[in-house]
Parts: sequence; structure tokens; C-alpha cells
Amino acid sequence: MKIEQVGPYLWRIPPDAKPGMRVPGLVLADEALMVQIRRDASLEQVANAACLPGIVKASLAMPDIHQGYGLPVGGVVATDAESGVVSPGGVGYDINCGVRLLRTNLRAGEVSSRLPQLVDGLYQAVPAGVGSRGRVKLSPADVRRVAETGARWALEHGYGDPEDLARIESNGCLQGADPDAVSPKAYERGKGQLGTLGSGNHFLEIQLVEAIYDERAAGALGLFPEQVTVMIHTGSRGLGHQVCTDYLRRLEGALRKFGIWLPDRQLACAPLDSVEAHDYLGAMRGAANFAFANRQCLAHWVREVFAGVLAIPPSKLGMGLVYDVAHNIAKTEEHEVDGRRRRLVVHRKGATRAFPPHHPELVDAYRGIGQPVLIPGDMGRYSYVLVGTEGSMRETFGSTCHGAGRLMSRTAAVKAARGRRIDQELQAKGILARATGRDALEEEMPEAYKDVKDVVEVVERFGISKRVARLRPIGVIKG
Repeated sequence: MKIEQVGPYLWRIPPDAKPGMRVPGLVLADEALMVQIRRDASLEQVANAACLPGIVKASLAMPDIHQGYGLPVGGVVATDAESGVVSPGGVGYDINCGVRLLRTNLRAGEVSSRLPQLVDGLYQAVPAGVGSRGRVKLSPADVRRVAETGARWALEHGYGDPEDLARIESNGCLQGADPDAVSPKAYERGKGQLGTLGSGNHFLEIQLVEAIYDERAAGALGLFPEQVTVMIHTGSRGLGHQVCTDYLRRLEGALRKFGIWLPDRQLACAPLDSVEAHDYLGAMRGAANFAFANRQCLAHWVREVFAGVLAIPPSKLGMGLVYDVAHNIAKTEEHEVDGRRRRLVVHRKGATRAFPPHHPELVDAYRGIGQPVLIPGDMGRYSYVLVGTEGSMRETFGSTCHGAGRLMSRTAAVKAARGRRIDQELQAKGILARATGRDALEEEMPEAYKDVKDVVEVVERFGISKRVARLRPIGVIKG
């Protein structure tokens, strides 16, 4: 793929690199990360996405980019809300896969002696693994209501605190969800999975704040050195996967109807004024709302386990929500393009919203620092808390990275781990790990991922988000 470096942290795929490109491709990376990025087909996918009708400015990729279905993981594509398209492959199968961070009043020394009991308690309380079934029993009417109202449904049924909503992206509910656009099969897959972690790269981690980079922002977020935090990474489970499956099939069949040619049918799309696009967006928003409710339920059980194991009243535990962000989603937003405001549909696939200080969508407590950005790393090193900047609005439609990005496929990771005990290697680093799947720890071993520090340094130096704190895992639950 033809690509040129146009800055210390920016690379450009010119629009003549591939027939059909309407805009250039722009990739955020340093030279070392670019060596890793070139190993798979992700750059080809960036160029393919530049062929989408109505695409604005550029097909963008974050430094954690790696090959995905259609759009690469780490891709950002914005299309004009009037003349553009929506593409399920630009959102992904795990709709609203996202990250939630909980803070506590606890310091490391207050949990060290009880860490095994905490990890075991969470492992028992949080259903994890392929096909895991949740503790929340939903009727057909209930699951439709979850798709419509998101985290608010969980709160109405006793899961969490009312003040949580203000610290969830979009207040935990995407407006415009259409329960009728979600198929019976998707509801059937989802109705038993609310309050489940799932498998793959999904996790629940007990962490410690090991470094503060911005004391003012950390204070606003309630973070301090040696503090115990909990990070939850999961999404919409089988419901979201089925929504994507259903609409990829439907939109791929509609390409000829709309006269759309694409170099990769995995990017199948439909014009935003079509019935097909309307239905997909309604179903996608419903799946996103299911994911918000899912993380809300999981956080409630985390609070219960901590209070029970440590015998601390919830009021003294101080386990509050820092923030909850989505990173597989399409949202209608206003952005300035070529000097004028335009309504766009921003596809973020493996990318996180990073709105700047004083943005109207931010809760008052965070208005002065910018939107919290939660960037998990691998389970053997560290994760980061960042905040959004004005630079993200100028450069990336208010977006930044979402994690470390894979270096190895799951199959390659299992092969590389043969003969090793990943759980013992983690324990030697002071990390207790529990996993349901036979190869879960091997698939997710630290070497399977890029070093998230390198990814975070690129987005900070490029100016689209800035570091607030680094978090170190001490207890890990994997599916």
C-alpha cells in the first residue's frame, strides 16, 4: 500500500493509491508502530473505507490499528448525515464494546491481604466465558425495554446509583433506538446475557493507580496514588453480534439496489436516508443500550463483592463511577469541516470519543478538564486514563485510541504460550488471574498486544488526548 510520512506521528495514503478512493487515508503512528501496522491488511482496509459514499475529510486510523472486519479496529470514518452512508462493518460485531472505570476510597494496603478473596468473589459473582448466562432474568418485554432505555433500565431495577447516568457516555442511552428493528434471534441471544462479561479480550480488573500525570484532572476524576480502582471491559454480547450479522447480510444484498460499488463487501452500506440505514441505526442503538445496561449490572455486583469481602459499608467504600465510554459505535454529531459546521455520522470502531473541555455533553464535574478517556492495556502491564482535547475536534472528529491493539492472532498467541503457565507468570508480577476458557489466558497473554504506552504517547504527542493517570492490574477476571 502506498503511504507517506507527513509528520512525526502522521502518515498519509494518497487518494490515488487505490481506485475508488474519495479522500485520503490518515494513520496516527510513530515509525516503530508503523512497522507493526504494516504486518497485516489494516492499511488496505483504511484505503477501502476511503471509498465509502459521502465520506468526509479522510479515512482515519488510530495507533492501535489492526486488521478487522471491513473497517480496521482502530478506524474512524465520518460520513455526511444528509448524503452519506452508514456501514455496520464500520461499527463492528461487538456493538458498544466499551470500558467502565470505578474508583474507591481504598488504598493498596487495605486490600492486599484480601486480594485472593476479592478475585475469587468477583470470579463467582460475574458470569464470564463463551455462552455465559446472566443473573438477570429478562422477559421478552424486558429485553426490548433494555434496548430502548439502556442503563436507566438497570437503575430502575436496583442496579447502581442514580448519579451514575451523568458519568456514562450519552447518559447510558442512545436516543432513537428502535426495538422493532432488532430481530427475534438477536433478542433470544441477548435475553439471558445481561450482566455477563463474555470472552476474548473482555475482562474485569482490580487495579492500582501507580502514576499521576495531571493532578488537577486526577482530582476532578477522584483519582489519587495507590488508590484501588476497577475496570470493566465488555459490550452487547450475543444481541449486538446478531444485530451486526443481520444487517451485514441485509445491506450487502442492497448494494446493487443503491448502485454502490466498494472494493470490499465487508464494508456493505446504505444511504442514510434509506429504510435499510434507518433500521440498522435503530437496531445498533438498541444493542448499544443493551451494552450500557450490561456494564451497569456488572458494576453493581462488583460493589457488592467489595463490600462483602472487605466488610465495609458501601458508603465508606466510596465505589463510584469515574466514567463509561463506548468504542464500537456510530453517532450523529456536529463537527467543523472546512470552516463550517456539518452534521456527520461518525463511525468509531475500536476508537474512543475524546471531547474537549467545555463540550456541552460533559457532566459539570468534568466540564473543565475534558471527557475522560479509558485506555486498557494488556493484563500484564498497565492501562491509562486520559482526557480529550481541542486537538481531537480539529483532527479526528473528537476521537482517540481505544487500547493497545493486537500483535498476534489468538491462534498464534496460544501457540507461542505452549509449555508456559501464563497464570504463574502473572502471579510472579503480583497479578492474580482467573479465567473460564481453556485458552483464555494464553490468547490474551501480554505479548499478544502492543505496549499501550507507545500507543498513548502517540495520541498525546499528536495532541488529541492527554494522560491523567496510569493504572496497574493486580487482579484479573477473563472469560
